[in-house]
Amino acid sequence: MLTTLPAIAFPAIDPVALQIGPLAIRWYALAYVAGIILGWRLAMRIAAQPKTPVQPREVDDLVVWLTLGIVLGGRVGYVLFYNFPVYIEHPLAALRIWEGGMSFHGGLLGVILAVVLFARNRGIPLLALGDVVAAVVPIGLFFGRVANFINGELWGRATDVSWAMVFPADPKGLLRHPSQLYEAALEGVVLFILLMILNARGIRRHMGALTGVFLIGYGVARIVAEFFREPDVQLGFLAFGTTMGQILSVPMVLIGLWLLATAKRRPAPDRSEPAPVPAKA
Repeated sequence: MLTTLPAIAFPAIDPVALQIGPLAIRWYALAYVAGIILGWRLAMRIAAQPKTPVQPREVDDLVVWLTLGIVLGGRVGYVLFYNFPVYIEHPLAALRIWEGGMSFHGGLLGVILAVVLFARNRGIPLLALGDVVAAVVPIGLFFGRVANFINGELWGRATDVSWAMVFPADPKGLLRHPSQLYEAALEGVVLFILLMILNARGIRRHMGALTGVFLIGYGVARIVAEFFREPDVQLGFLAFGTTMGQILSVPMVLIGLWLLATAKRRPAPDRSEPAPVPAKA
C-alpha cells in the first residue's frame, strides 16, 4: 500500500546549493570540500601536539594525496562493489562522476593507498600517520551523510516509527527510516567524539590504536545502520539477509581489533622538531 502522508515532512532542500549559469554547485560536492578542509585543519592541530611522530607540514602535503584517494577510490569502489555488471558493459560510464555513485569502502581503500605511498615517500611511520588521518575521517562522513539526506537518496527501510519520512524519489512512496541521519550520527558525531576523547588521553602513544578504534567504530556503526537502510536496488539482500555494506564492514572490524590488540607493541617514536633557539642579541 502506498503512503502519501509522512509522519514528518521531508524537508524540500534543493540539492543544488548554488547555480551560476550552467555551473551547478551541489551540496554533495560541498560536503566533500567541507570534510576535506575541516579534516585537514584538525589533522594539522593534532600533528602539532607534543611528541608526535607526524609533523604539521607533512599533513599539509598529504591533503592532496588524500583528496585523490577519496575521489578515485570512492568511484572505483562503487564500480567494483555495487554496479560492476553495468560498468563492464558500459566502461566509459564509470567516468561520469557527476551522475553519482561513490563508495565509502572504496574511498577508504584509496585513502589507505595514499597514506601508504606518502609515508614511504617521506619516511614517516605508517600507522602513526594513519592515526592522524583516522581521527578526522568522521568529519567527512558526517557531511557526506547529511548530503545524502538532502539529496533524498540512500533512504531507509519501510517503517511505521513516528519520525518516518516519504522520500520524493521513492517510487513506492513508503514511510521510511531517515537512515542517512542515523549514519551521520553514528559514523560522524559519535565516532568523532570517541576518537577525540581517546586522542586527548594519549592513545596515539601506541601506533595503530586510534586507527583500530576507527575501523571498529565505523564497521560496527555501518553494520548496525544497514539494518535500517534499504539495500541498493541493483544488489538487494545478499547471503543470510546481509547487505553489501555489512559484508564490506566485517573485515574493517577484524583488522581494527587486531590493530588495537597489538598496539602496545608499537610505541610511537618522537619525531617532533625542537623549538628554535632564540638568536642572541
